[in-house]
Amino acid sequence: MSGASLVVVAAVVEQRDHFLVTQRAAGDHLGGCWEFPGGKLESGESLTDALRREMREELGVEVEIGKKIDCVEHAYPDRTVCLHFYHCQLKGTPRPMLKQRIRWVKRRELATLEFPLADKALIVRLTKVGTEVP
Repeated sequence: MSGASLVVVAAVVEQRDHFLVTQRAAGDHLGGCWEFPGGKLESGESLTDALRREMREELGVEVEIGKKIDCVEHAYPDRTVCLHFYHCQLKGTPRPMLKQRIRWVKRRELATLEFPLADKALIVRLTKVGTEVP
C-alpha cells in the first residue's frame, strides 16, 4: 500500500426517505461506484468548509451542515481514506456540475447499489428498518 492518506467529507442528504447519491466517473479511483456527494479536504480547510466547497463545485448548491454521522478510516490498496459523513440539508436543487450521474435513491434501495467499501457500514446502518439519520 502506498503512503497516501486522504481526508474526505461526504454529505448524507435525505428527503422523503430518499438519499442523494452521485456516481464516480469511470476513470476515477473507484470509478462507477455510487457515493454520497463530497470530496477531499484541501490544505487549510476545515471539514465543514471543504464540504460546502465540494457541494458548490459538484452540485451547484449550498448546504446546511448538521451533525457528524460517522467517521470511517479505510485502507484501499493504493491509499487510506479517513471519511467524515455529515447530515446535510440542501439549499437549492442539485445539478450535475461535473456531468456526473446523480440520483435520489430510496432507503431500501441503497444496498442494491455499488458503493465504495468505506461506505459499507453506513449503508448497513441507513438501511436498517426504523433507522433515521441523526
